[in-house]
Amino acid sequence: MVKLEITRLPGIVQELAPDLVEIVSRIYSWYVEPGHLVFPDSMRAWVRGKYGDIGAQQIVRVTNNQTGESTLFNSVRARRPVLTPRAEETRDLQALAREGPFSNPLEETPADTFGRIDGDHWVTASNIAKYDYLHALIIAKESTPYVTAEPQIADMISVAIRWCQDAHRTAPQAVYPFLIWNCLWRAGASVVHNHAQILLTHRPYAAPARIERVREEYRCRYGSDYYDDLFLAHTALGLGLVYKNARVMAHLTPRKEHEVAITAESSHDLAPALSRVLECYRKIGVQSYNAAVYMPPLDEPGRYVAWVVDRGDLHSRTSDIGGMELYAGTPVVSSDPFRLMEHLTAVMLP
Repeated sequence: MVKLEITRLPGIVQELAPDLVEIVSRIYSWYVEPGHLVFPDSMRAWVRGKYGDIGAQQIVRVTNNQTGESTLFNSVRARRPVLTPRAEETRDLQALAREGPFSNPLEETPADTFGRIDGDHWVTASNIAKYDYLHALIIAKESTPYVTAEPQIADMISVAIRWCQDAHRTAPQAVYPFLIWNCLWRAGASVVHNHAQILLTHRPYAAPARIERVREEYRCRYGSDYYDDLFLAHTALGLGLVYKNARVMAHLTPRKEHEVAITAESSHDLAPALSRVLECYRKIGVQSYNAAVYMPPLDEPGRYVAWVVDRGDLHSRTSDIGGMELYAGTPVVSSDPFRLMEHLTAVMLP
């Protein structure tokens, strides 16, 4: 069987049924172009031994026509091995996670004016340096840098929603929740001890607001839901699966490496799938990640959408973002969503 990979995307689409081609092409466009280079004689043996023949490299660019998201893939970059943390590094992280105020949050972190939300595995604290006027930390009771177990993730989401409900009572105009989870310093966390952050505001943040505008325009133009068709497109390409009641996608226009999108009809359905995604991350050597959950306004029906993305080797001295990400709006990615889907399938559908 021929393995699917991003460089074969045009051929994969051509093999689909016409109705699926229409939906995939409605959402995505792409090009595949060769990038050429000439090596000096002194480099040729080393390059051939490490990469093979890469004098002509197939560059793939995929663009979401609805949202404007765009990603560049290079199949040569995708061949690089994923590094896993060494045992001694993991022990160091465990020690660091036991240090600092988050190990004793009731005594060493502030509370919100309406108190704390105390869950089975997490407790809230008011953020000292707030992003916005309603902003709390959700701190793990266990001193560990990594959390993948479903009960813990379910409790984190529950604590976040309960905090939003209490915060809303103090500021009734605030109805838009936003949950983020920065795992370790590569993802922007300043404390090793595991923690997430929950915000509530009266004006939605730019990214989820843009998606909601896209959904409304898409519904008016095509008569179907954008997220439904997005999942249908990913499934048609072999990049989507259903885990329990959640839809999981190896995202075709990832922001950075190994990005996964999860959609669900309720908050309760997110935890099982998110737990499996993080388990998959650990298996493939992901050491640091960002996660976010887009939630509907309080007391309104709507989709829950989780995004998770790999932020790279903890010991790397280079940043994983640069000018292309900041100013071109087009990330350059080394991981292949088809390879990622193989790993997700192995964990979720063994």
